Amino acid sequence: MRIGELARRAGTTTRTLRYYESRGLLPARRSGNGYRAYGEDDLRLLQQIRLLQDFGFGLEETRPFVECLQAGHSAGDTCPASLEVYRRKLAELDECIERLREVREQVGAQLSRAELEAGTAGQEPLCELAHGVGAGPLAGPVQGRVSEE
Repeated sequence: MRIGELARRAGTTTRTLRYYESRGLLPARRSGNGYRAYGEDDLRLLQQIRLLQDFGFGLEETRPFVECLQAGHSAGDTCPASLEVYRRKLAELDECIERLREVREQVGAQLSRAELEAGTAGQEPLCELAHGVGAGPLAGPVQGRVSEE
């Protein structure tokens, strides 16, 4: 298949495919007439790259998976180098999750402290705009306004 068809089937652009080719992730084969020629294996490579990128892997992190497929393995994640990238990514994700837990605890503690200081612990915050115009803390009750018509 030609580059346009591969891009369409892979859900990407020809520009992206040329970029992958320049990075050595997609083989650059030419047909007799000089057009780039691709096969189903190339589509599998692209699907592997896209899946990993959807998971948050950087383009260079996909290289061991591509090389594993190019070496003839039926799946790109069965080679030792691919498994090592998975391990590193899991460790990175675990660190992010732990950091997010710490930040959540700190934000929760700040909220609790702020509510205690404001005397609003356990109450829903008031939104003055939700009560209509003139219902702010300085607005008194509206009593018998007289129109000057």
